[in-house]
Amino acid sequence: MNRRQFLAASTAVVTVSARAASPKRPNVVIILADDMGFSDARCYGGDIDTPNLDRLAANGLRFTQAYSTARCGPSRNCLLTGQYAQQNASDIMTPGNIPAYTRFLPEYLKPQGYRTYHSGKWHMRFQPLAGTGFDRSYTMLDEDRYFTQKRHQLDGVELPPPPADYYSTTAIADYSVEFLKDHAKNHTDAPFLLYMTPHAPHFPLHAKAEDIALYKDRFAEGWDVARERKWQRMTKMGLVNGPLAPMEPEMWTKWNTPDAELTAKIGPGEVMRAVPWSTLTPEQKDFQRTKMAIHAAMVTRIDMEIGKLLKQIDAMGATRDTCVIFLSDNGASSEQLIRGDGHDASAPSGSAKSFLGLGPGWASNSNAPFRLHKSWVNEGGIASPMIVHWPNGIAQKNQLRHDPCHFVDILPTVVDMVGGSVAQPKEAPPLPGRSMRPAFAKDGSAPKEYIYFNHNDNHALRVGDWKLISTGKSGPWELYNLKVDRAEQKNLAAAQPDRLAAMSAKWKSLDDDFVKQREAAVPSTRPRMGPAPR
Repeated sequence: MNRRQFLAASTAVVTVSARAASPKRPNVVIILADDMGFSDARCYGGDIDTPNLDRLAANGLRFTQAYSTARCGPSRNCLLTGQYAQQNASDIMTPGNIPAYTRFLPEYLKPQGYRTYHSGKWHMRFQPLAGTGFDRSYTMLDEDRYFTQKRHQLDGVELPPPPADYYSTTAIADYSVEFLKDHAKNHTDAPFLLYMTPHAPHFPLHAKAEDIALYKDRFAEGWDVARERKWQRMTKMGLVNGPLAPMEPEMWTKWNTPDAELTAKIGPGEVMRAVPWSTLTPEQKDFQRTKMAIHAAMVTRIDMEIGKLLKQIDAMGATRDTCVIFLSDNGASSEQLIRGDGHDASAPSGSAKSFLGLGPGWASNSNAPFRLHKSWVNEGGIASPMIVHWPNGIAQKNQLRHDPCHFVDILPTVVDMVGGSVAQPKEAPPLPGRSMRPAFAKDGSAPKEYIYFNHNDNHALRVGDWKLISTGKSGPWELYNLKVDRAEQKNLAAAQPDRLAAMSAKWKSLDDDFVKQREAAVPSTRPRMGPAPR
């Protein structure tokens, strides 16, 4: 069954009377964007139109210090297992033995009577249904194309190429809605978990022409002016406290397509470094603002599709009983790669035949006011927007929460909300995360012992307001007080040698323990994802 047939077989929105019995436990919807910057959304101080996210934030909570792992796969690993990626290597980007004791979010919720659904990007080594426990899944496995998907599955069965009107963000939302329609029709007495994971705004920059047109002239002033204005706005909103990090033109991802090849294939409008906007040629300025318009269009399309999902939940009479959690898997990406079907310079930017990356200039804007981008464990790579909306579970509206938290905390939070247990098998280590539910009622009520980071030879540890960080294999340890310096501008390593030594020893102990636990465990035999068909 292809997508068109699947959708055609569905009836109109299934409406359940608001007088119908509500589930005893809340429904849970987790929406995970891909490469969306901390400050892209309007409710986080951004310049992109996101009315549905803004509405969730205005009637819920925004967390200001939520963290990912800096990369797509490990972040999904943490969210779905409640363990750091180094503890179980369940995502496709973390090598190592996968312990048999690894459990996934659906497996914690099934004993509580939940039906569980996934729609979107996957990035895990196990199959969604047989491997991790989801009841239904639309699994998007081709990350190089938004309009011409070449590998996707429905409930583990390979689907044919999609129809001409396919756009992945819309399709992911459509399948999510269809799963909920079926739930309302056939499983009305059960609460549900929906894990919706749009691929956007991950590169390539692909967006519908009508969405791009919304932003035709919005970013003409350039990234320097946009970042400064955004930082001032965020400071007034109480989202950040501290300086604006300067752009760093000497920092870029080493796996980028070589500069000469980018210029040759894309054209003279491309810019490979986060240089001052004033140094760009008129041709470069025009091309770069177009790229940001496409990125913005992709984010706005996510928001539009979230609106469609929220409408379905409301039609089911389930809005008050549903907790919606919105996050991004890492900061905006500075990567500039040509993959998939290559790049056709004659094709309109943002169309299926183009293959563009946002680049470090605009990524620095999306991650403002923080340092750097996706793959680095500086704040720009790991800070995630986190919106929590739950009318029956959160009394406060339009409030900020400054409690530091990490993706490993999502699973214990959800399990706590539904009345389950995170007790682990005797051979498994305890989960490193903790429930954030106390913070739903009061800011500062969910203290955390530590937050650990290890990705791509970039290492960090946060303890309280202090952050230890090293960049690259030979990078020295640096130390920052994030209470006043989340921009990581004043290195206090020399002034705080005892703290530096204690924190670096703690990081090393955690890292060693995670590897030892993982490699000593009995390997998992769960069904794995198969290779992509040729």
